Amino acid sequence: MRVAIIGAKGQLGTDLTEVFDEQALPFTHEDLDVTIPESLEILKKAKPDVIINTAAYHKTDECEDNVIKAFNVNAIGALNVARVANEVDAINIYIGTDYVFDGKKAKPYVEEDKPNPINVYGLSKYAGEIFTQNYSKKYYIIRVASLFGKAGASGKGGNFVETMIKLSKERKEIRVVNDITMSPTYTKDAAEAIKKIISKKLPFGIYHVVNSGCCTWYDFAKAIFDILKIDVKVKPISSKEFPTKARRPKNSALSNEKLQTYGIKMRHWKPALKAYLKEKGYLE
Repeated sequence: MRVAIIGAKGQLGTDLTEVFDEQALPFTHEDLDVTIPESLEILKKAKPDVIINTAAYHKTDECEDNVIKAFNVNAIGALNVARVANEVDAINIYIGTDYVFDGKKAKPYVEEDKPNPINVYGLSKYAGEIFTQNYSKKYYIIRVASLFGKAGASGKGGNFVETMIKLSKERKEIRVVNDITMSPTYTKDAAEAIKKIISKKLPFGIYHVVNSGCCTWYDFAKAIFDILKIDVKVKPISSKEFPTKARRPKNSALSNEKLQTYGIKMRHWKPALKAYLKEKGYLE
């Protein structure tokens, strides 16, 4: 099996490339641009069995001012990949996001819940899902959330874990939002689950792939410092005290119930966080 990975240098792409090892055909932004159909000719020549599209414009606040770019990358890009996947008869895997939901649900979202994005990023990614569903012969939409991995988020300068560790060295008090709930997810765990979905030949469709459990960003920050035994004051604040250009869903936690029905279990985010900190050398 040959697995083309678009966005191979990104946070999830890096771990996907490692997990698939010799089966991986890594492609970076320098190799191809999903917004330019001609640049995808390289995929036709490679003739992969699976194409995993991790390419995304995911700077949520920037997307509000760059609507056309967001839709070009996240939606039109998905359409372009779907067409190529059909041409080479490959399984098309689109990496989605928890931000397709509005956050009004009290419980974690399941795959059957109806998306209702409240920001441009989420809307552009939802459009990408629709293109993937309606233009692909064989597809998986894999929704992930609040990723942390050794490569760091491309263009974001690391990830939340690294940001918190950095701030703990610079400040005596760190203020973190405590009224937004999400599903922290270790990219290595997500990559391994995606490989299992393919190898087990699960029915095509939408799957949530996140570490189990959920928490607020404040809870997540506290866990980072507790595990690393860093003595820093963490103050919980409301999202109103930390205004952002793009609205965020108050609850975007995802449920892995569908994965579990096929025997794929995701560990809790706390041991996943410990594993990440060990991988990065913060823990022995």
